Amino acid sequence: MEMDEISRMPQRPPMAYHNDDFDFEGPHFPTRSPSQMSFASHADSMAPLGSAGAFKCDIMVKFLRQRQMEKLWSNSVDGEGVILKRGKNDFVCQPSELLFENNGLFHQVCQLNVKVAMTVKTDVIETFLRTSQLPYVPYVDGLRIQVLPDISFLSTGKKHHFAAFIQNPGYLVVWHDDPEQVISRAEKIEQHLVSLLWKDENLVIPKSENASAAPSIREKADNADVEDARRFDDSPRRTILYQAVLMGLAGLLVILTIGVGWRKVAIEVKTDSTYVRLALAAVILPQIWLGWFFFQTLVNGISQLFGPVNQLDANSRTFSGIRSKRLETDTLPHVTVQCPVYKEGLWSVIDPTMVSIREAISTYEMQGGTVNIFVNDDGMQLIKEHEAKERREYYEEHNIGWVARPKHNPNPKPDSGERAFTRAGKFKKASNMNYAMNVSARVEDRLAAIPRHDAWTQQDEDEVYQRILQQIIEEDEGRTWAQGDVRIGDYILIIDSDTRVPADCFLDMVSEMEASPQVAIIQFSSGVMNVTTSFFEKGITFFTNLVYTAIQFAVANGDIAPFVGHNAVLRWSALQDIAYEEDGVEKYWAETTVSEDFDMALRLQSKGYDLRFSTYFGSEGFQEGVSLTVYDELARWEKYAYGCSELIFNPLIYWPTRGPVTPLFRKFMSVIHR
Repeated sequence: MEMDEISRMPQRPPMAYHNDDFDFEGPHFPTRSPSQMSFASHADSMAPLGSAGAFKCDIMVKFLRQRQMEKLWSNSVDGEGVILKRGKNDFVCQPSELLFENNGLFHQVCQLNVKVAMTVKTDVIETFLRTSQLPYVPYVDGLRIQVLPDISFLSTGKKHHFAAFIQNPGYLVVWHDDPEQVISRAEKIEQHLVSLLWKDENLVIPKSENASAAPSIREKADNADVEDARRFDDSPRRTILYQAVLMGLAGLLVILTIGVGWRKVAIEVKTDSTYVRLALAAVILPQIWLGWFFFQTLVNGISQLFGPVNQLDANSRTFSGIRSKRLETDTLPHVTVQCPVYKEGLWSVIDPTMVSIREAISTYEMQGGTVNIFVNDDGMQLIKEHEAKERREYYEEHNIGWVARPKHNPNPKPDSGERAFTRAGKFKKASNMNYAMNVSARVEDRLAAIPRHDAWTQQDEDEVYQRILQQIIEEDEGRTWAQGDVRIGDYILIIDSDTRVPADCFLDMVSEMEASPQVAIIQFSSGVMNVTTSFFEKGITFFTNLVYTAIQFAVANGDIAPFVGHNAVLRWSALQDIAYEEDGVEKYWAETTVSEDFDMALRLQSKGYDLRFSTYFGSEGFQEGVSLTVYDELARWEKYAYGCSELIFNPLIYWPTRGPVTPLFRKFMSVIHR
């Protein structure tokens, strides 16, 4: 494979600058030099080990090497073998000769920082790589596996492909998070490769004009069968008015019932000529307020029973029941997964969420895209030191970028030596995200000012990024803790710490966002992830499903799409468009309101952007946890009620001078009906 082919491989688009004179892959996590690693080989693995875990790792690497030899996946030549991670910066290999190769397989796997990796060399793989001219190998369901020119490119390859074909010397490197699964993954890839060559009509071997030249395998069609099997709709989206009609009927019923009551009042006044009953006029507005929800529910319920429902399986301006056609470009948009966390358990809450995210990342990277995880850890500087260390090591192990801010300490004691710091807001989520995003924005601003020459490499980018991030940390004088990739891509998938995401979601969401540049947020419907068998949780599960069903029906009928603050994809440029400055700091989320998500939705729509509600992933796609106690549920609904009220209505004492409705909501109402 030629170097110019490698440069055309799907790469993360530059975010902080635009330069058409050079191509390179997007920023990875800063790599460690082999000198920083603790290496173990067959020779030293016989020495007494410090823990039972290390002993088990040595046994496992020998077992995997034995299986590798049994399956004839190795010719016992240099550069082939098995590497297993025993601990942080601590790797063991078989055979021991791998350790002494200069920038070879062992050193590349150490820098890639995976749990286990092994080489697979067979006649099928060697023949395919010798004859193939593709920059990648087509895999199942439109996925692809990277092809690299030699082993020195492995550490900068796509980690979440979990495999890479090495053109020279002609073998496959497979890695996995679980040593017990790496063999089966290698077998699946080899079996697929044979099937691809034998059965797949999308691959043809053209006749060569030069009889002496080796045949070349080229791709005939790009995932046409996969795309044809999917339902998609890219037709112009119309505005649905069903909900307007239903709300008109609800209003009519409210007026009708109040009118019937006042008819009786009028008759009684006429009968006894007593006008004191007219004082009941003071409760007309409260009656309308109380009765509106009842009649709205009644009308919607009857409509669901007897009205049209085709709109639930269609697309409109604010609703997506069918996917958009998937992008077919070589370079897909970069996505950042933003996850604010607090003091949740690392292994009980955060890790299952990250496992779900990494599976989705693997799918998207094998489709040609790139994703980074950006954790806004508000508990890092509050929890015990050993717990914080465990979190940091976990984030580093899984290439997770993170930012943590100081504890809330607005009035430190004079003799404590602590600096004042305020975590703004009642629930602190908005200010947590603002703080982390501000660090990211400062990094981007400084990266944009760096001049780049034509020979700029990925290593240059990593070194500059690491230096700038360290400068920002030092400038903050210990307030900011950060590590990893904290840059923000074209789109942000915002999730909670107890979320599950579909394994194949990124390509569908970015395809719809790319097809609809006026859309700032796509909110996905969510199912419920049950963690207990309690009666209360099952009841809240039913209630949550009922709420999302009602939202789905209303938005499909033409209502405004909601934004609930998680399980949604946001356009980064739209958030930058509505950013505001406060205390000399650029902020994106409102810190002075309880419902920062509702505020974000109002400001975006007031700016002219659309919001959209999507249901094509179904209830088994995105999943979220629910309240486990009645107190948690009450607190949640108190937050919703207060948050909505403060954004729509002014405090009662200001009604005589400012009116009942806030300026933000008045602006929203004036823009939304243009």
